[in-house]
Amino acid sequence: MKPAFEQIASPPHHSFLLREFMLPVFNAPYHLHPEIELTLILSSRGKRFVGTHIADFSAGDLVLLGSNLPHCWRNDERSHDPARSIVVQFRWDFLGETLWQTPELSPVARLLERARTGLQFTGNTATQVADRMEALVGAEPVARLTGLLTVLHGLATSDEFQVLDTGYSAAAMTAADCERINRVYVYVAEHFQTAIRLDDVARLVHMTPQAFCRYFKKTTRKTFIELVNDYRIRYASQLLTDNRDKAVAEVCFESGFGNVSHFNNRFRLTTGQSPLQYRRAFEQV
Repeated sequence: MKPAFEQIASPPHHSFLLREFMLPVFNAPYHLHPEIELTLILSSRGKRFVGTHIADFSAGDLVLLGSNLPHCWRNDERSHDPARSIVVQFRWDFLGETLWQTPELSPVARLLERARTGLQFTGNTATQVADRMEALVGAEPVARLTGLLTVLHGLATSDEFQVLDTGYSAAAMTAADCERINRVYVYVAEHFQTAIRLDDVARLVHMTPQAFCRYFKKTTRKTFIELVNDYRIRYASQLLTDNRDKAVAEVCFESGFGNVSHFNNRFRLTTGQSPLQYRRAFEQV
């Protein structure tokens, strides 16, 4: 399942998007977007996918997802509860580029940097934030904004969390960096199943290939080929679980890898399991 790029637009006269969903099932595909996302599950249960991390979710599940981190929720077929959630989405610079530089909000800035790996909050933190998020739904615009900052500050000062996609790490980025890197992410998301030429990617951000490689590593703390491999492994993970009759070699080539041995090695390095072990573990859930 290829991560889809989602274009998010805030409503008129609002700097961020706040939505409450009540559906038979969560139907959003595996997707990514440049906006940071805070999601609270009010009802339903199933599997949560964040990057290469897969875990169970149920009512009360609270996660903060960084920019361009692929994710989706899939309902357990045995669950008959409606799929209810509250979702907040906002750009890093939704209140200007200098807001997070203020001393009062520096903990929030560090939180948003950590969120690039995906964070799940638990315990009293999740309970308190859930109450505050439900209060945001019916609040006036100014109260929504101040309420969101209160929620983020509460998360920033909590130690009741776990990192989700431990294979991902990124440095703090300016708004200009975010836009530039986002162009690269979108291009990779659309082309990772085919051969990707470094010259073409560097041209997107108006750099030479050598300058782009240095810039990308400095900005994201990973090489460009590591990014491409991450996308391919994530896609392969979905193929292994969604198409259980598909041979590993087919999964390898459909994911953009050109060599089965290299694919097996990369998959094990990323997930800690071989492709077949990963598939069997999923089948036992």
